[in-house]
Amino acid sequence: MSHTPGAASPPAPSACGPDWSLAIVGAGVVGCALAQALSLAFASSGRDPSRIILLEAAAREGTGISARNSGVVHAGLYYAPGSRKARWCVEGNRLIWEWVAARGVGHRRTGKLVVATGRGAELDAEREALEALRRNAAAAGVELEALSLTQARELEPALPSSVGAAMWSPSSGIVDAHGLVRSLLAAAVERGVEFVPQTRVEVVEPGPGGRGYLLRTDRGSIHAERLINAAGLHATSLAAQLGCVRALYPARGDYFRLRCAPWTWRRLIYPVTRPGSPSLGVHLTLELDGSVRLGPDLEWLPSARREDYGPATGETKLPRFLAAAERLLGGEHLARADALRYDGCGIRPKLVGAGEGAADFEIVEWPRGAWHLLGIESPGLTSAMALARALVEGVDA
Repeated sequence: MSHTPGAASPPAPSACGPDWSLAIVGAGVVGCALAQALSLAFASSGRDPSRIILLEAAAREGTGISARNSGVVHAGLYYAPGSRKARWCVEGNRLIWEWVAARGVGHRRTGKLVVATGRGAELDAEREALEALRRNAAAAGVELEALSLTQARELEPALPSSVGAAMWSPSSGIVDAHGLVRSLLAAAVERGVEFVPQTRVEVVEPGPGGRGYLLRTDRGSIHAERLINAAGLHATSLAAQLGCVRALYPARGDYFRLRCAPWTWRRLIYPVTRPGSPSLGVHLTLELDGSVRLGPDLEWLPSARREDYGPATGETKLPRFLAAAERLLGGEHLARADALRYDGCGIRPKLVGAGEGAADFEIVEWPRGAWHLLGIESPGLTSAMALARALVEGVDA
């Protein structure tokens, strides 16, 4: 197995057939969850897990989309009942809590408060949106409980007086996203999966004689019987090389860190949004050390180029984040001139653009034996283990 910079290049393809049973492209949380689940399936059925290869362009696992999310374990409140997002988020929530407890990965089941902060007619509309969210969650099999304001403040004493209604999601929480990815990869490697970092897949094409798939990388070529494309932002471009064409609508999300005493906030705090919204609004997320971030917002980009998400661009959003923070948390937490500090951004690989609502995850097999995982954005981290199980079992994939 290779973990370190300067690792040996992948072996040259054999002339007599595929060298690997399966190549997985992308070692984010989804790719590592797939490697873990598939290696277990191989071992359980008498196949050799060491014939699975996991390729990653970066120097280590989990440095792409997985490194830029909020680390929230979602309950499944927002997604259309019966959709892949809804089903895999609900199942993934259960699987992820079981996994991190068994593997010693840092986590905290904080729960989430979804709050309405409007006034007058606006508050009435937000209450209607809260009720719509509760019905949606119930249809997906998720608990979302209406609270009195007294009950809400017992859970979160720091809630501002501007909150006019609240609901409680007990199965939400936070996880050490890096630790989760590492633990999934470690389990796969323990069973023999070959992990090859610093290997960017540039071309994917049918293998010699139509047998399997040939992956041309910046460090040599790899011949595999089957392929799983879990390349995140680059998944659509690799899929297109095999005739599976999907448009990509990259959406930037920025974060600001809230300067306050650790443990001022104990729960996730979200503004109410209606089911199917492309964004959950600027919300308060926690980290395991008690620090607090706000975000992400939603900004549509012309491309997913790195120059589209430099810090200077994000810092210009400070006034908007201050306004969102004051509405959600109250002004007393923002009294300092430096109450918010810019804290980076990420890009979501959306499959529909502005004004088109929300798209489901797409798992496309094209051609036979090549699976493309497209539009794996939030709740991708929560859904990863359920998605992997579904793909292994051939369920709706």
